[in-house]
Amino acid sequence: MSEATVLAAEARDRAGKGVARQTRRAGRIPAVIYGNKEKPVMISLDRLKFNRILRTPGFFTHLFDVKVGDASYHVLPRDVQFDPVTDTPIHVDFLRVSGEARITVEVPVEFVNQEKSPGLKRGGMLNIVRHAIEVECGAEEIPEHITVDLTGFDLGDSIHISAVTLPAGVKPTITDRDFTVATIAAPSAVKSEAAGEEPEAQE
Repeated sequence: MSEATVLAAEARDRAGKGVARQTRRAGRIPAVIYGNKEKPVMISLDRLKFNRILRTPGFFTHLFDVKVGDASYHVLPRDVQFDPVTDTPIHVDFLRVSGEARITVEVPVEFVNQEKSPGLKRGGMLNIVRHAIEVECGAEEIPEHITVDLTGFDLGDSIHISAVTLPAGVKPTITDRDFTVATIAAPSAVKSEAAGEEPEAQE
């Protein structure tokens, strides 16, 4: 888990659509900090600076220290609302977290050692079933990604969550089944060969 990024913000006195529109006209994005059984804090963010941060990989799994005057809030991004026409962010929700808190978050999946997969070396294709996995973990233990090692997987193999090494303290929220993360699909040439052999095998 990387260190929290400092994010400067300004306090907002009031909520409401009119105030939010006025905030956006001033080049800022309305936002709110909530959770941890404390009163919500209304803030605004600089639009240009926030857009740069929003486009960095792992935004929703990254902790921020939001500075509002002399106060600092340790938070995790929870939701970003976008304008349906311009696709620009128009509101941000942050969840206030503490070191002891356990939270649910989606973590992106990365695949490594493709060159050590017999199936991929034979022309198979990696069929990604889950690009992200929802996990429960400590607020300070959110991994930037979950690594899936493809070493040894052959054509037709399925990679289940039980084959994935998760960081300490990180658990998948789906516990009632050994769900599939990815499969090694056979290339069409191999499928065609197999289809051609089927009638002969039946005789």
